[in-house]
Amino acid sequence: MSGRRGCLSRSIAAAVLAVASAWFAPALAAGLPRIASMNVCTDQLLLSLVDPGQILGLSRFSRDAWQSFAAVDARRYPTLSGGAEDVLVLKPDVVVASLFDKRSTRELLKEKGLRLAEFAVPRNLDEVKAQIREMGDIAGHGDRAAAEIARLDAAMARARRAVTDKHYRVLPLSRRGFVSGSDSLVSSLLTETGLFNAAGDLGVGSGGFASLEAIVQAKPDFLLVSEAGDRAEDDGHAFLLHPALERFYPPQKRIVIPERLTVCGGVMLAEALDVLVAELKRIER
Repeated sequence: MSGRRGCLSRSIAAAVLAVASAWFAPALAAGLPRIASMNVCTDQLLLSLVDPGQILGLSRFSRDAWQSFAAVDARRYPTLSGGAEDVLVLKPDVVVASLFDKRSTRELLKEKGLRLAEFAVPRNLDEVKAQIREMGDIAGHGDRAAAEIARLDAAMARARRAVTDKHYRVLPLSRRGFVSGSDSLVSSLLTETGLFNAAGDLGVGSGGFASLEAIVQAKPDFLLVSEAGDRAEDDGHAFLLHPALERFYPPQKRIVIPERLTVCGGVMLAEALDVLVAELKRIER
């Protein structure tokens, strides 16, 4: 069985290399680095900044529309397995990954002499902009990174103007009652626009689970959720549709920002900020 798995793995790696070969010739001609990405968040940073020919492969979650705002664009590129073998076959100039990706795989790639750029999970917009800048430098497109940072700054300015003097207390709430705390990217979006994260009022300043009773008693002005609708696909989502919660927080008391716009740090946050402004206008009508 191990021999059969090895043959299959080599076949996948060979297929990835064959598909990628059609893409990276322009990058070679331009002298730009050829890059492989191992994480859905580094996928999105890459897709927003580099030439198509520079991308040798993206993570196995790159086409997941729930996690990636660039899922459609990602279909143009080979998908990597998450292991080291297909990356080694591609021989990229740079591998970009998250510090949450499997440590043994990352260490193996380093041992084989590959250049690995590792990205932490950003907790605020300053860290997001630093990562956009870093990816731009890695890819040889610092000018594009600067333009995306300027777009993010412009979206933030629009959001701040829309939030002026509102002082709303907003509770970021997700599956099973998980509340995003003060060190999260979602909280940073709220506070930097002038809104307040009500998580601290529940005693979960760094994030954690809250009961229905605690949420209702805290009386935030609005809930921030990742999707609207009245269907619960599982028990985790059913929490958000509990009758007690819907009584106090019907659709006009819920700000909806899709998770694919906030799960990673990158240029998609400009759209997340614009959605926030549109949602505030909707619920204030």
